[in-house]
Amino acid sequence: QVQLVESGGGLVQAGGSLRLSCAASGSISSIYAMGWYRQAPGKQRELVAAITAGGSTNYADSVKGRFTISRDTKNTVYLQMNSLKPEDTAVYYCKMSVLAGSYRDYWGQGTQVTVSS
Repeated sequence: QVQLVESGGGLVQAGGSLRLSCAASGSISSIYAMGWYRQAPGKQRELVAAITAGGSTNYADSVKGRFTISRDTKNTVYLQMNSLKPEDTAVYYCKMSVLAGSYRDYWGQGTQVTVSS
């Protein structure tokens, strides 16, 4: 069984910064890709940023130049969020594509990010 545990959310003023972390644990053979998604009230969940095993990154247009996704050599993915805006307010979820016996996607429990104006 694989578990993803997120941390780092909270309340911040517009223009501030937060760093999210998501650590995977369990019988993991390899992780192919990691990503961060977010869901605001009344809206669909959307991709914020993703990173492959090779380090290639992809960002939503709305966060380019402000957010940075990275991963360490183990099983943790980070999202550095700078110049936060009220429209960034959402629950943020990490997702990992993991080989642990079989290949499947796993999701974190979500962490609330609230940006006040």
